Amino acid sequence: MQIFDGFRQRLGTLAMAGKKNPWGNGGKGGSDGGDDAPSGSGDDSPNGGDGPRNPWLPGGDDGKRRSASIEDIFKNRGPEDRRRSGGPGGPSFRLPERPGGKSWLPVIFVLLGLVWLAMSSAHLVQEKERGVVKTLGSFTRTLDPGLKFTLPYPIETVDIEDVEGVRAVNIPGTGERAKLILTGDQNLVDLNYIVRWNITDLAAFKFNLAEPIETVSEVAEAAMRASVAEKALEDTFSGQGRAEIQQAVRERMQETLDNYGAGIRVLGVEIDKSDPPAEVVDAFRDVSVAEQNADAARNRAQGYAQQVLATAEGESEAFNKVYEQYRLAPQVTRQRLYYETMERVLAQTNKTVIEADGVTPYLPLPEIQRRSQSSGNSEIVATPPQSGGQ
Repeated sequence: MQIFDGFRQRLGTLAMAGKKNPWGNGGKGGSDGGDDAPSGSGDDSPNGGDGPRNPWLPGGDDGKRRSASIEDIFKNRGPEDRRRSGGPGGPSFRLPERPGGKSWLPVIFVLLGLVWLAMSSAHLVQEKERGVVKTLGSFTRTLDPGLKFTLPYPIETVDIEDVEGVRAVNIPGTGERAKLILTGDQNLVDLNYIVRWNITDLAAFKFNLAEPIETVSEVAEAAMRASVAEKALEDTFSGQGRAEIQQAVRERMQETLDNYGAGIRVLGVEIDKSDPPAEVVDAFRDVSVAEQNADAARNRAQGYAQQVLATAEGESEAFNKVYEQYRLAPQVTRQRLYYETMERVLAQTNKTVIEADGVTPYLPLPEIQRRSQSSGNSEIVATPPQSGGQ
C-alpha cells in the first residue's frame, strides 16, 4: 500500500507542474481552466489569449501560438541586421575602383611581383666581395664585382662574402680553458695566439669545408703543437724562438689547408702570450730569477777575465820592447831596470832594511824626507860604500 501511495503523490506533483507551464495554461478558460483540458489546445489561442506568446517566434500578425523553426529565426533579417552581426554582407574594406569599374588588385599584384623579381634577381657585388650562385641548391657559378643578375628566388640563390678582408681566430677563444702544449724538453707551456687569414677561393671555401672557421682553429692548434714540440721551453719565451715557431706554424697550416682545398690563405700567426701552467707559475718564477742571477754573475766573470787578459797582453808587449833594448845594451838596461824597480818598491813603504857592510841597517826614509823638506834641503844623496878599505 505504501508503494501505491507514493506513486499517487508523484502523479499529483506532475499534474500541478503542468499548470505552471511557462507557455501558459493549456485550456481555453484561462488560468482557471480545469485539469481536463488538453495540453495541446492552447495552439489555437491568439496572442492576447490566456497564455504568453512564444518568445522564439518572430513578431507576426498571425496571432497563432506555435513552435519556432530555423526558417523563422533567420527570416525577415534586413541588411542592417546582417551588418551589425558581422556576417556575410557585414562591414568590409573595399578598394576604390579604376576608371571603367575594374579593380586595382591585379595591378597591385603585378607591382609586387615586379618588386620581388628585382630584389631576388639583381645583386650588387662590391669590389672586395665575391658571390656564389646555387641553382636549385647546386653550385653553378661565381659572381665578380659589379651589378649581376640571376634567376629569381627560389630558382637561384646567391651568397656574397668579403674575400679580401682579414679575419682573425683567437686560440683559445673567449671563455675556453687554457690549452697546455708540450715542448721539446718535456715541459708544459700555456700559449695564447692569433691566426689571421682571408679567402682566396669562395667556392672552395663554401662547399669544400663544412665548418670553415672551426677547421681553421683546429688546423692552427695542430700546427702549433707540432712546432712547439720541436723547441725548448726557453725558445717559447725569447723573441727569436717565437719568430721561428710562428713561421713554422704558418707554413704547416697553409700546407694542410691546401690539401683540404679550403680556399684559405694564412696571412700570419702571432703568439700573444706564453706562460707556464698556472699550478707551477710561482716555482717557475723562482727558477727564472735564479737563472737571471746566474747569467749576471757569468757576465761579471767574463768581464773580469777580459780585463785581466788585456792587462797581461799590455805587459807582455811592454816586456818585448824592453827585451829589444836589453839585447842592444845589456848592462845599461839591467841597471836601469834595477833603479826603476827600487824606485817603485821604496815609494810604497815607510821602512827600508838594507843588508850591506858599512850601511846603516835601518833607513827612516820618510823621516829624512820630512826633515829635508822642513830644512829646505832639496836632495839627499846616499852613495854606496866603497869596498876594500875603509
